[in-house]
Amino acid sequence: MNTIYKERKIVSRLFAVMLSALLMVPLLSSCGGGSRNASAPPPVDDTAGRTVSDNQPEAKKGLSTGQKVAILAGAAGLYYLYNQHKNASQEGAQGKYYLSKNGRVYYRDAEHRAHWVTPPSEGIRVPESEAQKYREFQGYNRSATGRDLTGITSSAAPAL
Repeated sequence: MNTIYKERKIVSRLFAVMLSALLMVPLLSSCGGGSRNASAPPPVDDTAGRTVSDNQPEAKKGLSTGQKVAILAGAAGLYYLYNQHKNASQEGAQGKYYLSKNGRVYYRDAEHRAHWVTPPSEGIRVPESEAQKYREFQGYNRSATGRDLTGITSSAAPAL
């Protein structure tokens, strides 16, 4: 004898409707217009295939006895670029640079999007006397050892 219980039928239908509604929540929330007054668009990571050059003058091929040069790459190069641009008044690649909490350097374009900065792959040639303050960072004279930029606090950096 087959007995159909109305109570189970109602509970299972109610359960199916609730599960369907829960599965629709992410779909409906992603279609919303969102906030139209967001302060800044998300950061742009254009480090793939592109580097920021600092327009350094070409150093002479042969160094004289009075001209000692250090090559800054990696974290040392980034910190050098940051220090060169941190007090600039304009926007963009040649403007003000900021140091993020994760140890990366970025600048903001005219639309206030963040662009990550990558030092040139060949390094930056800096006079030895000026490069001494970057000695402890990874990339000083192409060394693989040293510290990175995490933990260095930056002043007045806008949030990403």
